[in-house]
Amino acid sequence: MSGRCAFPVSRAERAQLAMVLEVLASPKPGNVDRCHDYPETRLEHFIVSTLAAHTPLQAAESRSAGLGSLIEEAVRATSCHTGGNTHFGAFLLLVPLIYGGGIDGARRAVRESTVEDAVAFYRAFALTRVKVNATDELDVNDPGAADFLRRRGMTLLDVMEYSAERDMVAREWTNGFALCSNGARTLREDPEPRTAVRRLFLSLLATELDTFIVKKHGIALAEETRMRAVSVREGLQTVASLDDWCIEHDINPGSLADIVIGAIYLALEEGWAWDS
Repeated sequence: MSGRCAFPVSRAERAQLAMVLEVLASPKPGNVDRCHDYPETRLEHFIVSTLAAHTPLQAAESRSAGLGSLIEEAVRATSCHTGGNTHFGAFLLLVPLIYGGGIDGARRAVRESTVEDAVAFYRAFALTRVKVNATDELDVNDPGAADFLRRRGMTLLDVMEYSAERDMVAREWTNGFALCSNGARTLREDPEPRTAVRRLFLSLLATELDTFIVKKHGIALAEETRMRAVSVREGLQTVASLDDWCIEHDINPGSLADIVIGAIYLALEEGWAWDS
């Protein structure tokens, strides 16, 4: 018997493959990969989360619920391990991209999001360990947040627009998934597909301020991280030294990892031969 097996055949499977390819890419300075873990979150947790996401991602493909409920279902299904949040940001990108069948459909889907989508998203957020600004008017930990959303008539897109300035994953909802789309093109054009993911990650790290780093450490350290990535691209330091520095300073560019997953998914949708 000859020829390659037909995998992945569905959008849900392509999303799962994207999640796996991102976490296995190495080195990715500061983030969990095949070479190092965090004290509480290990590579195994990301793999288990990827497996557990199959049914919710299938539901997104079949459009069996609204975007908010689908995100909530994905977060709930992947809260099956002790490693904390692994893919919350990724689901914010993958669910509309799968639901819409690509960029254009995703843009329509987010424009058509509802207030109940926003309420379900807040329930999903509450299931994670993601830190939020306690002074935020839309604090997810506030029991009255759902009533606030309903009173204001805020859809899930409205919530993302509210958060876009300080959260790059939310910003993708407002700019047509620009970073994901550009990243997919970068992957498709890379002459060495088997190592393209790690180069895309480093490229984004050198050009974008990771908003997870900003929330955790402040803008100055996020900018220093970006400039150190620039120095790696210019050959002034090694990827390994940047990785060591990130680990020493407890810096993990988690938002960029989510963007990379979205980019891989779109590239796979467009026929990218990741293992060629």
